[in-house]
Amino acid sequence: MLKVCVMVSGGGTNLEAILQAVEDGRITNAAVTLVISNNPDAYALTRAASHGVPSECISPKAFPDREAFHEALYERLCQEKPDLIVLAGFLVAIPPRIIEAFEGRIINIHPSLIPSFCGVGYYGLRVHEAALARGVKITGATVHYVDGGMDTGPILLQKAVEVLPGDDARTLQRRVMEQAEWILLPQAINMIANP
Repeated sequence: MLKVCVMVSGGGTNLEAILQAVEDGRITNAAVTLVISNNPDAYALTRAASHGVPSECISPKAFPDREAFHEALYERLCQEKPDLIVLAGFLVAIPPRIIEAFEGRIINIHPSLIPSFCGVGYYGLRVHEAALARGVKITGATVHYVDGGMDTGPILLQKAVEVLPGDDARTLQRRVMEQAEWILLPQAINMIANP
């Protein structure tokens, strides 16, 4: 059984997609054993509780500096010993120590077809704003392994989503979530759990 830790910063829609997929059998041989958020107000923590999944907040604001925050995050992950860490809208750069300790066991969902609209500064609505500004006709989402760079790790899965006339960043974001992210992330976890 694959022990999965999901790390989130906001509403937790990707977390919900994962938990639903576990419950309805689209993800097998895996269980979400912990949800961590860096944001005490993240609705994702409520979602975790509603599914009976342990959750906690490790906020950088609770520590004297970033190094102490990173150390607390590292210690908690080492204590949990997950087989897989899923970054599902976790808006914190993962420090090298965690990447090294969990090498090949951290995946991230990014709301574009990497290598487009990714890297430093590309997160949330900014990704979709950039896609619309560029005038692309196809966007999508990517699940990739996390390495030392920003959105540079090996790609696991991608799914294309059409950009429609009249889209704004919010409508495009919603379509990418519904048609790509909420499908790809459970699929990726199931692939890893059932090699």
